[in-house]
Amino acid sequence: MQELSKKTPLQRVQESEKLLEKIMLVVPGFSGYKKREQRREADKIIRNFLHSKLQEARNDLQDVHAVVAKSEQSNELERIDKLVAVFDRVSERVNHAPYGYSGFFDAIKIEEPELDRMIAFDSQLVDGARGLAGRVKSIKTEVEAENFENLAAGLRELGKAVEDFDRTFDERKEVIAGVEVG
Repeated sequence: MQELSKKTPLQRVQESEKLLEKIMLVVPGFSGYKKREQRREADKIIRNFLHSKLQEARNDLQDVHAVVAKSEQSNELERIDKLVAVFDRVSERVNHAPYGYSGFFDAIKIEEPELDRMIAFDSQLVDGARGLAGRVKSIKTEVEAENFENLAAGLRELGKAVEDFDRTFDERKEVIAGVEVG
């Protein structure tokens, strides 16, 4: 036991990896388990990224609200408040969504091609979240420069874009259901 405590974390990880490799050689199907678990972790990482991008956009939108509140453009405050609420709702849905990939001990096993399809779909969601954050940053930059000329149009377009993202995220459930059932 003393020997174990003297090992560095890197040494313990390396020994762990060697053990996993040994198990993968001996136990049939274990490598598939490892891949599924890695993909499950990837799903969690993707959803965390989506959530953080949506929260970033929401926070920037609140900054826009503060600037607009100090300006003579207060007629857009209600629209901004509604958009902040939409970003809250959508980001929380993303944050609390069920995992897209079954674990090793789940009754339903998902095969690699289906997992790859889920990852490709999630990639579209990542692009969408990044796009939303970029749109809000653009609006924020314009407003901070006291350029309110395109604010109303920008907010309308942002509203459509976040609703499109929300619908796309709804499709994720269908992809998961199709993967799990199919």
